[in-house]
Amino acid sequence: MTTPPGRRERKKAATRQKIAETALRLFLERGYDAVGIREVAAEADVAVTTLFSHFASKEALVFEQDADFEQRLVRAVTDRAPGEPLVPALRREIHALVRHCTADSASPVWHMIDSSPALRTYEESMRLRHAESLAAAMAADPDLARTSTACRTLARFTVDAYSLARESADPQAAVDEVFRMIEAAWAAT
Repeated sequence: MTTPPGRRERKKAATRQKIAETALRLFLERGYDAVGIREVAAEADVAVTTLFSHFASKEALVFEQDADFEQRLVRAVTDRAPGEPLVPALRREIHALVRHCTADSASPVWHMIDSSPALRTYEESMRLRHAESLAAAMAADPDLARTSTACRTLARFTVDAYSLARESADPQAAVDEVFRMIEAAWAAT
């Protein structure tokens, strides 16, 4: 049984959320490049040092759900039912993530990301980090018995499936198409 977070943790989470929401609102209103860190901190009524204690960079403010995304991918491996095949578990999680990122409310955010070289670069590095975490989870699972290369390859394809689906006219069909290829490649290893 997990214990609920204490008051301090709740306050920290609320501050983090307030900073992220403020930053996103300002970025969408005025443009990512037109808004500085000091402006975000002032608008969120926190010190710049407080902002940086929650977010490592300006780009990280846009990708506030980064850690959650990575944890969800890893949990798709580690929390699957005993004997459940890996690829369907990953497909299910990617479908859920794609539904979230392709919602109408996410469109302005993705437009901002796509139009900013700094945010595209950050997103790419984030995807590589997520793939490495996912690969490590797969490699640590004794039931999978695959090489490090096979795990890293599947992890990268899985994370890329998310990105490809987001750019597709039919995101859910794109996930299924990519995962048919992933499943065939995984079975061949």
